[in-house]
Amino acid sequence: MRILTINPGSTSTKVAVFDGQSPFFDEIRPFAKTTIRHNGSEMLQLETLAEQLPMRQRLIEEFLEEYEVSLESIDGFIGRGGLLRPIESGLYRVNDRMKEELENHEHGEHASNLGGLIARALAEQVGKPAYIADPVFVDELDDVARLSGLNGVERRSIFHALNQKAVARKYSDEKKLDYEELTLIVAHLGGGISVGLHRQGRVVDVNNALDGDGPMSPERAGSLPVAGVIDMAFAGHTKKELKKLVRSYGGMFSYLNTKDAEEVSDMLNENRVEADRVVRAMVYQIAKEIGALHAVTAGSLDAIIITGGLAYNQDFVQPLIETIDHLGDITIYPGENELKSMAFNMQAYLEGRIEPKEY
Repeated sequence: MRILTINPGSTSTKVAVFDGQSPFFDEIRPFAKTTIRHNGSEMLQLETLAEQLPMRQRLIEEFLEEYEVSLESIDGFIGRGGLLRPIESGLYRVNDRMKEELENHEHGEHASNLGGLIARALAEQVGKPAYIADPVFVDELDDVARLSGLNGVERRSIFHALNQKAVARKYSDEKKLDYEELTLIVAHLGGGISVGLHRQGRVVDVNNALDGDGPMSPERAGSLPVAGVIDMAFAGHTKKELKKLVRSYGGMFSYLNTKDAEEVSDMLNENRVEADRVVRAMVYQIAKEIGALHAVTAGSLDAIIITGGLAYNQDFVQPLIETIDHLGDITIYPGENELKSMAFNMQAYLEGRIEPKEY
């Protein structure tokens, strides 16, 4: 069984080919994997994501040729889910409707939109369908979690669904328990930070990790005092500028001028006071978000899971663990595991353990 996984980012495309039969997350291993770094000057010449698609597709085809993997030998094609309308968790075929919405960026423009499009373009060459799994717009919120406090402004479920769901199922497998019977809090710590409450297989509450909600992250502002944001808007900032501030230039970057946690660790080693202050504040905010969800578990929490790239950095993780240790059992799965998560979903379908959904 051979599975091709594709995860486009703003400056790179991660791709891997998995070949195996294991139903267990930990035992799935790629036999070919690479991160294709895209030339900055070349990317600047391609103004839109649509213009990037042929270039990224060609580089993936070159990668496959290098490892002597023919498209005909691939059983499953799966790409990272992009910005789509709110949908339930699951595996989805890249049908015509999804293709059109991703091409036209109907729900937002992001490099991840190319994942399903590239997978479909490659799959069509050999007459096979392509899929995505658990895109960021997975929406399983309880109704009570949707109300924001201002009529007309609704809380939205935008989070790291692919990795959150994967590590929740990984934890369940390791404990020989049923994910659909557990209550978990999963904190994904990356460029964006999302903290979700998983109850009986559904993420019933989670912060919007993209638009300004929850803890600040290396590049996102998180929740902000509303009056201050209104003041900024009326001080001459455009809507586009404010969204860029909140999504890309907020959080740790706005204070320390870097999104790299390792650089911040170097600042801590140099006894930089401002770095210490920002790290403590970010850890404090993450702990508060976890604590807020813990308060609504009715005492039935099975575990807290910490994941994402930032989970490798002990300057952030250790003080976080010390702050929340009294809340319950803590398990750490560092890294994002997105390629493996896609392969895990695709393999479950190919083996007949799950059915794909129609978008």
